[in-house]
Amino acid sequence: MNNLNNNSSKIILFDGVCNFCNYWVNFIIDRDRQNNFKLAALQSEKGIELLKKFNLPEDDFDSFILISQNRVYKKSAAAFEIAKYLYGWPIILTPLRFLPKLFTDLIYDLIAKNRYKFFGKKESCRIPTPEERSKFLA
Repeated sequence: MNNLNNNSSKIILFDGVCNFCNYWVNFIIDRDRQNNFKLAALQSEKGIELLKKFNLPEDDFDSFILISQNRVYKKSAAAFEIAKYLYGWPIILTPLRFLPKLFTDLIYDLIAKNRYKFFGKKESCRIPTPEERSKFLA
C-alpha cells in the first residue's frame, strides 16, 4: 500500500459517483492549502483496499470516511475532523463536533440517504484533472 503506511497521512474516502460528494471533494481540494489530505473513491481499487484494511463494509457508500493516524472517522465525525484542516471559514464548523453525535449523524444520514435524489449521480467515478492527480491515491 504505497504511501498508506505513513501514520501522518489523512485519507478521505468518498462516493465517487455522487455529485454531492464530488462537490465536497472539490471544496476540500480548494481549501487544503497544506496538502493534508489524499483522496480515493470508495469504489476504487485503493478505496476497497482501505475498507478491507480497516474492516469496513465494502458495499456501503453512504459515508464519507476519513482515515487519520490509523483511526477511522465516519459521517459527521469525519466532516468535523476534516474541517479543522481546511483554509477559511470551514474552521468555524469544528465546535459543532461537541453536539451529540446522534443528532449530527441523523442530519448526515438524512442527506446521505437522499443525495442521489437531490443532487444526481454520475455513471462512473470522478477522474481527477492533471492538476489534482497528486491529491488522489493511485
